[in-house]
Amino acid sequence: MKADLSGFNIDAPRWDQGTFLGRVKHFFNITDPRTIFVPERELDWAKATVEKSRLGVMPPGTQVEQLLYAKKLYDSAFHPDTGEKMNVIGRMSFQVPGGMIITGFMLQFYRTMPAVIFWQWVNQSFNALVNYTNRNAACPTSVRQMALAYFTATTTAVATAVGMNMLTKRAPPLVGRWVPFAAVAAANCVNIPMMRQQELLQGISVKDRSHNEVGQSRRAAAVGITQVVISRITMAAPGMILLPIVMQRLEKLHFMKRVRVLHAPLQVMLCGCFLIFMVPVACGLFPQECELPASFLEPELRDTIKAKYGELMPHVYFNKGL
Repeated sequence: MKADLSGFNIDAPRWDQGTFLGRVKHFFNITDPRTIFVPERELDWAKATVEKSRLGVMPPGTQVEQLLYAKKLYDSAFHPDTGEKMNVIGRMSFQVPGGMIITGFMLQFYRTMPAVIFWQWVNQSFNALVNYTNRNAACPTSVRQMALAYFTATTTAVATAVGMNMLTKRAPPLVGRWVPFAAVAAANCVNIPMMRQQELLQGISVKDRSHNEVGQSRRAAAVGITQVVISRITMAAPGMILLPIVMQRLEKLHFMKRVRVLHAPLQVMLCGCFLIFMVPVACGLFPQECELPASFLEPELRDTIKAKYGELMPHVYFNKGL
């Protein structure tokens, strides 16, 4: 029995993106870590299938399940603005395997200065690549701007970690274990805005409900970037705050004292358990396509919209990035 695809819209969300639960289900689907192992040939098939579906040209016998799978792969591997294939390490589906390794080692090796500096540098290098990959691609960023953003964020993270390590030497051991999270949170507040500074300087494309561009807005960029910063800190918080408490208690057990070599792998595994849930939860905190009152826009853009559309456009829409 053939499925009727005449009214099928491949770009329509499977779950209601106006609700938090709907967004979490959506990101559970597209941040599935298993998608990073999908062969390039299959990803190219997914893109071709999505593009054919948009044109209404599908081979006979195509099933809805095939289209949904193709869209899952497409959303996980291709940039929503450009349609270009994203590098594997920068994809949100790589956040669990990449983040669990780096976070686990940051939490394990926090005592010595060389280890702190090295793992903060590794983490910020990873974050810079993720931020660049998931930027709003309508605003190109120069190599000089990327280098400045990377240097500033890495310096902030290392300075925060080193400074707090020195300040907490006489504090309870648990406080020292929380230093990596403080450094990560501080660096996120710098890394993301710096990596996407072009959006803050030139504005990002805002559109009407029919996806027609109506102008460029710096205020929309500031709103989107702020939401991304909050999401990234939220993504890291549970694992980096709760895991040190868990590990401090586990390390007191007689068995754990005998197998110190397993402490780091255990932290990596537990970080993965946190991230597999926190990545979609954090990404789902705010809608991917943001809605902003037209009254909040810059006066000149607001006047342009009012002159062209009158009071018929109370809101504008934009892609905030991830």
